[in-house]
Amino acid sequence: MLGFLKKKPAEESAEAKSSWTERLKRGLARSRAQLGGRLTALFRRTRIDDDLLDELEATLLMADVGVEATRYLLDDLKAAVKRDKLETPAQLQAALTQSLERLLTPLQQPLDVSTHKPFIIMIAGVNGAGKTTSIGKLARHFQAQGKSVLLAAGDTFRAAAREQLQTWGDRNGVTVISQESGDPAAVVFDAIHAAQARGIDVVLADTAGRLPTQLHLMEEIAKVKRVIQKADPSGPHEVMLVLDANIGQNTLTQVRAFDKAIGVTGLIVTKLDGTAKGGVIAAIARQQPIALRFIGVGEGIDDLQPFSAHEFVAALFEQ
Repeated sequence: MLGFLKKKPAEESAEAKSSWTERLKRGLARSRAQLGGRLTALFRRTRIDDDLLDELEATLLMADVGVEATRYLLDDLKAAVKRDKLETPAQLQAALTQSLERLLTPLQQPLDVSTHKPFIIMIAGVNGAGKTTSIGKLARHFQAQGKSVLLAAGDTFRAAAREQLQTWGDRNGVTVISQESGDPAAVVFDAIHAAQARGIDVVLADTAGRLPTQLHLMEEIAKVKRVIQKADPSGPHEVMLVLDANIGQNTLTQVRAFDKAIGVTGLIVTKLDGTAKGGVIAAIARQQPIALRFIGVGEGIDDLQPFSAHEFVAALFEQ
């Protein structure tokens, strides 16, 4: 009788979109205070001059935008001032918003997991970046797309890593392939064969957290990739690196090191809600422009979402 009260899919989608937009704004509050708040004060001035541009440069650097991205944005703004005859700081603010969005847009490349079955995603990152938690959230994301998911507990080093992944598996109702001890590559190999036998759509393969300076562990993660290729010559179909936004410019060092070892194809930036260094995404865009698949702004299972340059910039500057 009350069927007519059910929300239509389009209404549910719009509601989910609105909910994510609000969470994104809340999540970027610290970065917005660091960047947006300072910029608002600057753009209340009466004219564009060298002092304003100098302070703008300092503000961008303090927000961890990075030297190269800051230089790029300032050069772009100076060109816009001449080209478009900008006269007021308010016009300059609009130009900065547009310039930043243009810089970030190439990172906006949604992940398509329909190209292979199973679609094998290898997840890497340093300890504490939020790797295992991100895997749990990714499982929910792909399930919402109607995909079946299997998790491979390839982190056999960290205490309780297997149990943590199993908890996420139970929460999402997905199978976790694990061993009590042993070779991480063997665990991932078994998981891929299990996925092939069961017709699973997506395999999310966890790996042990490691620092780029731990060369023996970096070699081991390269071995995991080679073993994946033995199980499925077309895989892995995505090599995803999880980055903690709190470390700011140090994310660039991690991207370079992991990319050299395993060929990173996508990034996840987590913990944006706990830092004022959200500007680091601009640094990534300028210096290591690898697709930013997802960003995380909270602990909730739905607080990891595909990156949108427009949404990110709008949330960063909105007061």
